[in-house]
Amino acid sequence: MNNYLDTTVDVYKQAALKPDVGLCCTTTPIWQLPELRIPKIMQEMNYGCGSTVHPRDLVNNPKILYVGVGGGMEVLQFAYFSRQKAGVIGIDVVDEMLTACKENLAVAENENPWFHRDFVELRKGTAMQLPVDDNSIDVAAQNCLFNIFTHEDLKQALAEMYRVLKPYGRLVLSDPITENHMPDSLRNDSRLRALCLSGSLSMKDYLQMITDAGFGTVEIRAKRPYRILAPGQYDTEEMIFLDSIEVCAIKDPMPADGPCVFTGKAAIYFGSDEYFDDHKGHILMNNQPLSICDKTAAAIHNLGRNDIYVSESTYFYDGGGCC
Repeated sequence: MNNYLDTTVDVYKQAALKPDVGLCCTTTPIWQLPELRIPKIMQEMNYGCGSTVHPRDLVNNPKILYVGVGGGMEVLQFAYFSRQKAGVIGIDVVDEMLTACKENLAVAENENPWFHRDFVELRKGTAMQLPVDDNSIDVAAQNCLFNIFTHEDLKQALAEMYRVLKPYGRLVLSDPITENHMPDSLRNDSRLRALCLSGSLSMKDYLQMITDAGFGTVEIRAKRPYRILAPGQYDTEEMIFLDSIEVCAIKDPMPADGPCVFTGKAAIYFGSDEYFDDHKGHILMNNQPLSICDKTAAAIHNLGRNDIYVSESTYFYDGGGCC
């Protein structure tokens, strides 16, 4: 395992020199936006497992950081919302990937009249030591990279993202997770880890690491089936199901009673009064759903009322609601 990062560099060096369409896969559609044309080569080098580009994060010409540039598709998408010099900073440790991304952005400039190459600044660096100033970024993102890291490296990468974000800045992530046991033989396989297959954490552990880094609000925006590691094909006696999860973590103050984690739960009050007020900042209008964080969901459930319905997690949250 000591050389897993070297293996990762080699895997993505080869993926830069010869695009590997099957390296990662996602059911997330590519954004179709007015006047945005994504070159075919960028789509072939889309080595993510979801999307980190959410227009509601990208208002007011934000300063954006993207770690692990791949073929450049997402840095181009981000540049669509930040049309300023170095509005998007792309970081990668693989020289060949930086070169491929640079060449692909030149193609994109020819195909997109609105896009100027200087909208994107590419820098060499690692997620564990970002070449970016403190408190300088509005939106930071990574796609199918952090799941590769071991616990201590992931802890450091999250700390670096927290460092560079402005107060109330957003960290948008997409990674595989699994609720199944991952055998040590797979978890310690540096190539499988580099291929985003064996480093996956459970959702609980993944979210815990994000909140431990200091993020006071965490939103789960999507959860989709991703891959299957089957007996006979991998060193496992049981099926291992991987899901792809899209998360936004906000650098806001940590509440005294712990982070607000939204997993897509909602509450509906259907009693005889016009509304229900828990006197803790949550007002439920009669028969109108309110998105609530898991902490609030537990508190309402513990009231034992028979006129409030609290849903299960949908693993989809897109703003609004409590907190």
